[in-house]
Amino acid sequence: MSMGALRPAEDLRSDAARARGLGAAGHGSGHFWQQRVSAVANIPLGLGLLALVFVHRDSSHAEWAALLRTPAASLLVALAVLSFCWHMRLGLQMVIEDYVHAPWGKGAALMANDFAAALAALVSLWALLRLNFGG
Repeated sequence: MSMGALRPAEDLRSDAARARGLGAAGHGSGHFWQQRVSAVANIPLGLGLLALVFVHRDSSHAEWAALLRTPAASLLVALAVLSFCWHMRLGLQMVIEDYVHAPWGKGAALMANDFAAALAALVSLWALLRLNFGG
């Protein structure tokens, strides 16, 4: 493309950015697709958790503990925790990037978002592992 050629209005990226597939923010479409894939994954995982809760709604604490020690239930809960926390992180990151305008505030909020999502996932998985392997 020559320097004098006009680009369509919907494509204002540089030649290099267009070649790499990066958008205006430099993140490309990866964030968009990660959010969509995690949202689709959350549907069966969420429905599976709802079904688990519905079927065992009258179970005691000991019965729930025994249920969560089974491989199928543990896997369902672990996958749901990871997917939900990842999706939460991505969604809140987009809100922060769109609405927090102070550079220091945006950086701090993004860092807090990452730590909060990681902490939620780690604490949940730690509790599940502790339940399954003693302690």
